[in-house]
Amino acid sequence: MPSTRKTYWHLEDARRVPSEYEIGTSRLLTYVDRGGFAVNLPASDWYRRYQVASPLVLDRWEDFDDPRATTYATYVRMQRDQEMYVAHLLGAAQTSGTDNAFNPDWIETLERTMSPLRFVFHGLQMLAAYVGQMAPGGRIVVAALFQAADEVRRIHGIAYRMAQLRGQRADFGMGGRDRWQTDPSWQPLRRTIETLLVTYDWGEALVALNVCVKPILDHLFMGQLATLAERQGDYVDAQLLRSFADDCAWQRAWTSRLLQLVTSRDSGSRVAVAAWIARWRPLVELAVVEVAVNLGPNGKACGDQALKSGAAFMDAFVPEGRGAP
Repeated sequence: MPSTRKTYWHLEDARRVPSEYEIGTSRLLTYVDRGGFAVNLPASDWYRRYQVASPLVLDRWEDFDDPRATTYATYVRMQRDQEMYVAHLLGAAQTSGTDNAFNPDWIETLERTMSPLRFVFHGLQMLAAYVGQMAPGGRIVVAALFQAADEVRRIHGIAYRMAQLRGQRADFGMGGRDRWQTDPSWQPLRRTIETLLVTYDWGEALVALNVCVKPILDHLFMGQLATLAERQGDYVDAQLLRSFADDCAWQRAWTSRLLQLVTSRDSGSRVAVAAWIARWRPLVELAVVEVAVNLGPNGKACGDQALKSGAAFMDAFVPEGRGAP
């Protein structure tokens, strides 16, 4: 009688029952195993140039695993609970009238930061989706696409909160697009994100986004701005931003897991990651210095704290002695 293969034969080497995460995320990209698409398409050359030829390489992409072991089912459960909390938070703000007690200067600070942030997060969402599209491993694809969904969640939450704050200022947020496109303090950040949107090598896009740009911005807006909100008695915005910060912490965790794995196995990847950080670090640090002024009198101190946190994250991937000057 011929032997039969188990349904998940490719996971047999573990010699245990595979987890839901392992089953749902392993060997998703059959075209990678085949060495390319089954037919030659206009997109085939794009993948050869910007995925296969990327300096970021690993002998087995399947060895990466998300530290949170996120599947669609677990993601939906986690974000359902988060959204229930946010809905309760925003509902309480609408009925309690606490927004009426805000200092006009604080409303101005929220106006200068929240409104343009929608465009920042939209750019970050598109970038995460591109990394997910181009990644050569199924588990990276899954993590990056959940990250893109997290960015949509931030956009939605900020937009809803802006609508609430129009109860205090009828035109709140109406000038957000103009501020994003023309305000000098936002232009270095806008230039950085738009340059990243045309960075096609998937490895460089990943490192620039998740090592250089996002961690510093997340520390500035989800961390420092939340602390300022607390000091102003604005607990709604403080807790709203901190609920987004939980997502950001996971994004740093899976990125760190992946890059530690890649750079520990391939010296060329270590060199490439260090070079990409050296290229993007000055751009994002200048952008944060400029945009931090929108956080009010404490903006410079907030920017300095965000830069310090971001530098610590970047330095973890730079070999000793090769840091930015």
